[in-house]
Amino acid sequence: MIGFAMVLPLLPFYALDMKASPLTIGLIISSFSVAQLMSAPVWGRVSDRYGRRPALLVGLGASAAAFAVFGFANSIWLLFAARIIQGAGGGTTGVAQAYVADTVRAEDRTRALGWLSAATSAGIMVGPVIGSCAANAGRAAPGLVAATLCLINVVFAWKWLPESKKTGDTDRIISAEHTVWKAAWSILYRPKGMVPRLVWVYAVGMLAFSGLTAILPLYLGVNFGFTEKTIGYVFLYIGLLALAMRSLFLGPIVARIGEAWAMRIGAAVLMLGLFAYPAAGNLWTLAAVMPLVPVGTALLFPATTAFMSRASQRKELGVTMGIAQTYAGISRMVAPVVATFVYQHYGHTMPFYMSGGILALVSILAFRITPVPR
Repeated sequence: MIGFAMVLPLLPFYALDMKASPLTIGLIISSFSVAQLMSAPVWGRVSDRYGRRPALLVGLGASAAAFAVFGFANSIWLLFAARIIQGAGGGTTGVAQAYVADTVRAEDRTRALGWLSAATSAGIMVGPVIGSCAANAGRAAPGLVAATLCLINVVFAWKWLPESKKTGDTDRIISAEHTVWKAAWSILYRPKGMVPRLVWVYAVGMLAFSGLTAILPLYLGVNFGFTEKTIGYVFLYIGLLALAMRSLFLGPIVARIGEAWAMRIGAAVLMLGLFAYPAAGNLWTLAAVMPLVPVGTALLFPATTAFMSRASQRKELGVTMGIAQTYAGISRMVAPVVATFVYQHYGHTMPFYMSGGILALVSILAFRITPVPR
């Protein structure tokens, strides 16, 4: 995630130097989500059959190659290639979550998945700073530093990361009737099951959150005067709050109230944060409103993922996590387009109300899900 956050802010500047149009830059950025969307269920099935460790090693290797291509890219098509390869490697997010579920006791999964999310938050927080500093050493330096980090990760994983799946589980996983894509489609035509409902909670929550992320810099620039030189401090503040919440407080909260209530409260707090943003009239009020979103997401997403792992059959765990990431990837593709369209045509505050309304639906669905006994 450090590597991902290092290169992403630099990508538009590299593309502009190559005479790319804004639409082309948008397509380059979106190509990552498309590749991740297509690869996530496949990685889940591969990890169920051959093990989590091989899938994670290949994914890390693909990311290292993508960052190296980014560093030496001198044309638009190479930037596309870098993003597509990186997205395909990034499809192993669900595999990492399945690895946690394999190796951690059921009652500790939300805490462990919270640490996984905290690591993601930390990487996204420090990555842009490292990338900007590396850029001073030359155009290729950020990509090469990111690639080196991934290769170090590959070495550590190769030497010290054990396989998490038990021997004998793989023989009974694959059936002709139950393919990856059939499992993904089952969420649509059988939406009332426990796992489909949890996938919908996860995906629709991600839709609302991704919409907020897309328009927040625009909104803060117009209403509070933030610029590209100061917006980073806002994301640092949000990132610190998310890191503290996921690493320090999530585990004790879930241990006390359980995954179901953590999911419900998270959805409600995130909804409150979205509705509260337009009401912030000054920087002090804004600073008080902002924590609601990282607190809500820190409760909602790890708790929903842990809940999902408890409700899934063990032999289908990798597929379930991959499907959840697939639907989350669709949300990350759709939300920025919808949110910016609403922002431009219906007013600067409307995306917040739209996302808050979406979270209201998620809250209703979350309250209708029966907790899985520990």
